[in-house]
Amino acid sequence: MTDLLDELLSKPVGPAVQPRPSSADFTRQIEVNGDAAEVTVQGDADDVTEDSAAAYLRAQGLDPADWRATGFRSSEWTLPSGGVGVSTKFAFTRAKAPEDERPPLDELLAAVETYRPWVPHALTGGDHSYIIALGDMQFGKIDGDGVAGTLQRTVDGLNRAADLLELYRGRFSIGHVHIAWLGDHIEGFVSQGGANTWRTQLTLTEQIRLTRRVMLHALTTVAPLAERVTMAAVPGNHGEAVRFGGKGLTRYDDSHDTESLIAVKDAAALAPESFGHVEFYVPDTDELTVVVDCSGTTVAHAHGHQWRPGKHFEWWKGQAFNKQSAMHQADLLLAGHLHHEHVDSDGPRTFIQPPSMESESTWWRHAKGTTGAPGLMVAITKDGETSVKEVVR
Repeated sequence: MTDLLDELLSKPVGPAVQPRPSSADFTRQIEVNGDAAEVTVQGDADDVTEDSAAAYLRAQGLDPADWRATGFRSSEWTLPSGGVGVSTKFAFTRAKAPEDERPPLDELLAAVETYRPWVPHALTGGDHSYIIALGDMQFGKIDGDGVAGTLQRTVDGLNRAADLLELYRGRFSIGHVHIAWLGDHIEGFVSQGGANTWRTQLTLTEQIRLTRRVMLHALTTVAPLAERVTMAAVPGNHGEAVRFGGKGLTRYDDSHDTESLIAVKDAAALAPESFGHVEFYVPDTDELTVVVDCSGTTVAHAHGHQWRPGKHFEWWKGQAFNKQSAMHQADLLLAGHLHHEHVDSDGPRTFIQPPSMESESTWWRHAKGTTGAPGLMVAITKDGETSVKEVVR
């Protein structure tokens, strides 16, 4: 028939109704442990198949194409109706990712090219600080648009933040630019007891290399823009260098997130004529936080794995109770970890949590339905007041 005839004869047919289950209960159960999974399917003999087990993997947010059946154990019994009931436990292992699925590292590194933002003809002193806050890149992670997407977004965000400085200098006298690296810059292999290993496309050294070179890109981009430039980094949970038995760790400052910035500091020391005015800060030995003075505002940096969601001020108050802690004097707290924008205030104190730089957590999307809204944040502060806060995407 012609398209026109098909269109005019079409009718709103209802969806197909699946047959009712037989007298045998049809049940499914799944257990996942790292790269191994067991799916138990119980029901009529005709229904208990490897395909039904794979369908349950999909229903639980796992792509069956990522898993390979390696064995099964089955038992049978006679149903009251005279039919045969079957219970089968299928064993699956994660299929190894093909080598050609790894993102081309050379092309990724080439994306971190030198960017030349607007540079003022003469730098003069200013009484405000311009803050660029970012974190949660989790380089190496397969989720969303992958490593290449996260890297490009991070570099573009840093470039746009540098360009925005010219705009804000029309409103504020800015003499100091501060970049806050708020943790989880790499995906690492310690999270969830190593269960994230298969979904991590880059080796650990490659993840660290990307982080280091993105930090170096930020340094070369921002260094010419102000008389004073500072960079600070704090440890995130993904950046922890070592865990024992999936839980214990070495010192709290033993982190690839902070060591990457230390490496950039060492490189900057080789070119004092270009970077002699740049200061670098990481937490002290066995510490997790660091503070930096930004035009009279004491800016604290932390990763949000130290408190439960929404309890940032309770954690801050506890830290501030210790008069020996730098948090006692903090006016502004910058933190990563929870992957979404959150700005909050309590009296004169302000909390800023920038979004993540990754586009989504696939696990979170399957659990809650929402993807990410990635970006970094810029802010302007002076004497304890942070008057401007903007997401840069």
